[in-house]
Amino acid sequence: MKKKISKIIIENIKTIIAALFIAILIRSFIIQPFYIPSSSMEPTLLVGDRIFVSKFTYGISKHSFPFSPNLFKGRIFDKLPDRGDLVVFKTPADNRTDYIKRLIGLPGDEIQFISGEIYINKKKIDRKKNLQIQRVRCGKISLEVQTYEETLYKGFKHLASYNKAGTLQNSKKFIVPENHFFLLGDNRDCSKDSRYLKSVGYVSFENLVGKAQLIFFSNDTIKGSMFEFWNLQNSFRIERLFKKIK
Repeated sequence: MKKKISKIIIENIKTIIAALFIAILIRSFIIQPFYIPSSSMEPTLLVGDRIFVSKFTYGISKHSFPFSPNLFKGRIFDKLPDRGDLVVFKTPADNRTDYIKRLIGLPGDEIQFISGEIYINKKKIDRKKNLQIQRVRCGKISLEVQTYEETLYKGFKHLASYNKAGTLQNSKKFIVPENHFFLLGDNRDCSKDSRYLKSVGYVSFENLVGKAQLIFFSNDTIKGSMFEFWNLQNSFRIERLFKKIK
């Protein structure tokens, strides 16, 4: 009887270990869920969005694995991201904190704000006013904004909001180093991103974690916690359920 119980325990332990191993493989190489805790990507991503990020899109680096073990340098099966991708990355400041921003500049690009508009390699980004989105959040406050539909390349369009009360008009030239990228938040005046060279700055290829693909759940944290089931009818954003990210 004791041998039978021991065998059952051993088999259960093996099953748990195998399940954990499979879960780590899926998380490391295929897909990983992330939670959006800040408003830096509004109006594209809202506080309370839960998203799936594909881990294989740009290849594999040490940051593909839990705790970023120093197994190797660079990337394996690497593929360069496209301008406009929504990218999750480890901040260069600590190589630990996850940020999500939009990739604006590729290696060798020159990025500059002139009169409140973005220029890439001395060419102004085309943009068109979007009158539907007039306010976004910035932390606990609400900003009155002018939102634009910006066209980065090959007809790729995305939304970006600028504070009506005052936005960054002019900047120095940002020259993106080799094997690095320049990323911005879509909530342009409420985002810590590559413009802040000391805290974020240019992000190395190795630090890219994956590409945001899909919103699988969203709950308005102002209206209530997702664990307050009795209030989900007010806080649950059903219109964002399984919404593709662009």
